[in-house]
Amino acid sequence: MPASLPTIAPAQDASQSSGLPIYRSTVSEVRVAFFATGVNNRPVDNLTQTDFAVLDDERVVRSFRSFAHSEEAPLDIVVLVDLSESAAPRFRVAMNNVLQLASREQSNSEDHFAVISFGGMQPPILCASACGGSGTVARLMAARSGGTTPLFDALQLAADFILHHGRAGARPVLILFSDGNDTISLHSKREALAAVIEAGAPVYSFDMSASRYESQGSFFLRQISETTGGRYFPPSSYQHFSRKNCAETMLNSVFDDLRASYFVTYALPNYHAGFHSLHLLPAHNLNLTFHSRNGYYFEHSSH
Repeated sequence: MPASLPTIAPAQDASQSSGLPIYRSTVSEVRVAFFATGVNNRPVDNLTQTDFAVLDDERVVRSFRSFAHSEEAPLDIVVLVDLSESAAPRFRVAMNNVLQLASREQSNSEDHFAVISFGGMQPPILCASACGGSGTVARLMAARSGGTTPLFDALQLAADFILHHGRAGARPVLILFSDGNDTISLHSKREALAAVIEAGAPVYSFDMSASRYESQGSFFLRQISETTGGRYFPPSSYQHFSRKNCAETMLNSVFDDLRASYFVTYALPNYHAGFHSLHLLPAHNLNLTFHSRNGYYFEHSSH
């Protein structure tokens, strides 16, 4: 009887002091989606299964049940933009790039976009489809910055949106423009991380911090991107976002990653219940960096 792919869900476990979400599974095969970057941080689209190994809970896995380049699939993209007072200095640059992202929906009808802003008590959904239309563009251009920062609540809302509005066969992705600070959310950081993981969306975070250097908020942005298998763009790179060519290059890199993804499956290395850390490591070329979720949680089936 063939093994099943794991059903991953966030767990509530207060003993995890790191604050990272954990993943629960009751089956014997692990399935990992990932992409690799090489020199100049560019995606690598010619990997073979001998180019990497999986470190699963300190056990090296080199024998895989399957390995394949991901098939071309439409994207369900949720853009989350910080309109709070702390991100105000870079608000207009962020909105210009949100509009640039939304315009892609008109040139590629297979990809769907939604835009959610947050700044104040309730994060509103600015558009759920046809974000490049004239009416939506007017609403986006009319948006104003200011107010408190419910970042964790906004992430929870974005994750719920993906779960309830995602299309069968489409790949979800969350693009976050923020300085990473939260001042008023009802949900915790842990709950926000767990919700995004459950939605299955890699997070690409663009750090809107006013400083060139990473802050405490920057640490959270890096954490959520690395945890979900996305990518983090630090303040030093975001400062060039007002330059058209640089902005296009950075945004295109998100789509290049998604189009250069792989899937690998392998037998569960051990059956101890609890958290299994997960890392992909280069086997030969040390210039390769792998991006994937960072673990899962295994529970013995009661059946």
